[in-house]
Amino acid sequence: MSAEATSPGARSRRRGRTSIDLRRLGRAALLGPASRDRLPDAIGHVADAHRAHHPDADLLVLGKAYVLAEMSHRGQFRKSGEPYITHPLAVTLILAELGAETTTLTASLLHDTVEDTDVTLDQVRAEFGDEVCYLVDGVTKLEKVDYGAAAEPETFRKMLVATGNDVRVMSIKLADRLHNMRTLGVMRPEKQARIAKVTHDVLIPLAERLGVQALKTELEDLVFAILQPEEYERTRAVIADRATTGPSLDTIAEDVRRTLREADISAEVVIRPRHFVSVHRARLKRGEMRGTDFGRLLVLVGEDADCYAVLGELHTCFTPVISEFKDFIAAPKYNLYQSLHTAVAGLDGAVVEVLIRTHQMHRVAEAGVVALGNPYTPVDGAEPADGERADPTRPGWLSRLLAWQESATDPDTFWTTLRADLAQDREISVFPADGGMLGLPAGATCVDAAYAQYGDGAHGCIGARVNGRLATLSTVLADGDTVQLLLAQGPVQAPGDSGGPGPSPEWLDHARTPAARIAIAGWLAANPESLKVPESEPRAPGAVTAGRRGVANVVVDVPEDATVRLAGCCTPVPPDDVTGFLVRGGAVTVHRAACSAVGRMAALGRSPVAVSWGDEAECRVTLYAESFGRPRLLADLTEAIATAGAAIVSANVEPPSEQRVRHTYTLQLPDAAGLAGLMRAMRDVPGVFDVRRAQHEPAS
Repeated sequence: MSAEATSPGARSRRRGRTSIDLRRLGRAALLGPASRDRLPDAIGHVADAHRAHHPDADLLVLGKAYVLAEMSHRGQFRKSGEPYITHPLAVTLILAELGAETTTLTASLLHDTVEDTDVTLDQVRAEFGDEVCYLVDGVTKLEKVDYGAAAEPETFRKMLVATGNDVRVMSIKLADRLHNMRTLGVMRPEKQARIAKVTHDVLIPLAERLGVQALKTELEDLVFAILQPEEYERTRAVIADRATTGPSLDTIAEDVRRTLREADISAEVVIRPRHFVSVHRARLKRGEMRGTDFGRLLVLVGEDADCYAVLGELHTCFTPVISEFKDFIAAPKYNLYQSLHTAVAGLDGAVVEVLIRTHQMHRVAEAGVVALGNPYTPVDGAEPADGERADPTRPGWLSRLLAWQESATDPDTFWTTLRADLAQDREISVFPADGGMLGLPAGATCVDAAYAQYGDGAHGCIGARVNGRLATLSTVLADGDTVQLLLAQGPVQAPGDSGGPGPSPEWLDHARTPAARIAIAGWLAANPESLKVPESEPRAPGAVTAGRRGVANVVVDVPEDATVRLAGCCTPVPPDDVTGFLVRGGAVTVHRAACSAVGRMAALGRSPVAVSWGDEAECRVTLYAESFGRPRLLADLTEAIATAGAAIVSANVEPPSEQRVRHTYTLQLPDAAGLAGLMRAMRDVPGVFDVRRAQHEPAS
């Protein structure tokens, strides 16, 4: 932004070659407007680029903004020695060539005035309106990143907050960084490396998220040249000595044009050379480079249907490489990108990659959100609900980013999470069973889907169905999966309190999204007892509590320091006839009198201990439900359990065997008297043919 503004007396010696454009812009900036009835000379090229995309645009406001910016920055110079006005002019030209609308260009011209000059936001609002003022204020809040490594986390947190749900602020920031990277040669090498590193880690992934490929690819090459100078020079040499083995792209492009003409398909076929980073990656992947490896063919058509017509002709007349085919028209990427990708081989075996898209798709592929014009213009005059701005890149993406940065109170946690999130270069789409769509990074699990759909409500998630089949929360989701998330009934509270279960520490191992990880970590930090293994409390003679708080009391005639627990094999509840046995370690295990384990204990010669129930009515019980498999069975069962007033502590569903499914539930009941009614309610669920208490042979 304005880090390079200096006074004339502090003008730095030029260390890099100044581009011709900058010299011309510098002279024009000093000359100012040629007359009162036309645009200043210096902004003429911006106006030409803008009119190419918006023929009916009102250019007077651009001239007015330029005059204010030039007067405000007069006397300021960049470290390259150019008048400072050349910087906002260059940033605005970048956006104009991408097709940005007039409001964005106006704010771009003024983006440094409030920060570096005496111009105030009130003056900007009075002269150019609330929308321009909003954008200028947002860009002004994007503080400079060259404060040192320690300042980066908080700086980028402020950058996201300053975006204020308006992606145009971020677009101006990206164009600003691109021009600064173009002129970074005047900086010290260590400063160049630091700025390039931050650009690589955050701004390039943000450009990818916003779909601004034109900015992203140039930023990648500039960063590549600074951070990997030897590899950059090696790649430059490879491109200069372009391989001539096999047919050239020109030859194959002409073959494709002839094929499409014969099929009577109107299409434009152009060669898109790979940029430096792309050639570098291709060289590492393929080793020896052939002539067709240095670029791709781009086929531009008029309508969506024509894209598939071109694809059919290419796959008919050439040999397709099926593994390279991707349809991003039917399933657009998260950053608005749409195109058909394929690769075909000619008669001599040379393989060339082909991109097929409409002209509008191409514009969006290059400029992303910038190509949307003003993405927040109300449709048919309708105002957004609650004054909120919709996120045009994908519903909720920017909103989610802003939401989880608020949850990450620690700047280092925010910085680490942001970089991990932006490092995800592929996104999948999954579909909740109740409708809608969730965008998740590749490798996301059911845990991520739960927090993406329910937020903090996902703390009570107890399971999931993926494509109709029960799955663990650690299940990795694939693109196109249907997900039904199962939530416990009742509020989620700390361990030991009444309510549903909360997330376990193991969930952090399965979470891939920042929202899920921050929410889980926050809950675990607020409930540290969830990280501890429950310990037995000292027991008073006579009355002791078996297990954790909330399990019914039993009165046992044992020594004071003995541990008492209810047997998991039969989970006795009042008013069951019960008996107890001393086991290894001096603990007492309480069984139902009818439990098969009682006979085994007696056969081993162990004497029973007298046990009776205390006064507490609440109890915990394990039930088995046998059923035939059918859609929504698990949802219906959990609903029946919740209606009966029981809380699910844990649940397990075994894989179907001969169309039969076995469910195991451990439930917390407010009163043991309601157990019979609960079991009847579960049996009444269609498809369930048996419900019984846990009763099985213990392991030898």
